[in-house]
Amino acid sequence: MGVSVSTLASGSRGNCAMVATARTRILVDAGISCRETFKRMKALGEDPHSLSAILITHEHSDHVYGLATLAKKLRIPIFMTGATHQAWARAMKDENGEQPQLEKLEKFESGHSFQVGDIAVKPFTIPHDAADPVGFTFRADGIKVGVATDLGYLPVSVRDHLRGCDVLVMESNHDLEMLRGGPYPWSVKQRVMSRVGHLSNDALADFFANDYDNSAAFVVLAHLSEQNNHPEIARREAEKALASRGGLFHNRVLLAAQSEALEPIRL
Repeated sequence: MGVSVSTLASGSRGNCAMVATARTRILVDAGISCRETFKRMKALGEDPHSLSAILITHEHSDHVYGLATLAKKLRIPIFMTGATHQAWARAMKDENGEQPQLEKLEKFESGHSFQVGDIAVKPFTIPHDAADPVGFTFRADGIKVGVATDLGYLPVSVRDHLRGCDVLVMESNHDLEMLRGGPYPWSVKQRVMSRVGHLSNDALADFFANDYDNSAAFVVLAHLSEQNNHPEIARREAEKALASRGGLFHNRVLLAAQSEALEPIRL
């Protein structure tokens, strides 16, 4: 086995993915319940107790909902930035004001690489309305995987980190017209469309058409809004942009789902 990438859940109701080699398994975010995480891993033939670590991108509930229970059950290292940990702990206070303790907390800083087993991890800052949000790249066995969701736009620094990826997991959150005409209050629409909100189909397509190096064998469209997007619209826009770079047949565009795990990508 080389490297595999599995998306267990993706969307506004919970996000969770796994990057694995033969001897290391990293869970990226823990936005669904512990029970559901275990269930989806087992459905893919994976043993949850073989996980090496959990990495957290930011403290919003759709990325940390199952974290406390998973940490307690698995007793594996939990990696997050100091600011993200503080924000998470504040939000998780019990009725007595007690903050939860993570037995094996490992703090990292954006821009500073670290190692989990045989996987090299590089966190990078992303523009989102959280305490200290990050995306990640993972390198192992000559393969590079990039994960960038929950970002309002794609600054040059993020584009640079995503160069040379063999698998790219990218946010394609909303269709602008569906969002503008949709049921959200105007304040929420403004937040989603802002530079610290979520990436639209159009913004991702612009990246693919104009500043993408076309290196990935697989592109996974993630964090699709159930209210303000449609999987086939997101896929069509991405494929059209990739085709403009001669990438339609080179790239395989996959859709991460909210309610079920995506079949693992194996490289």
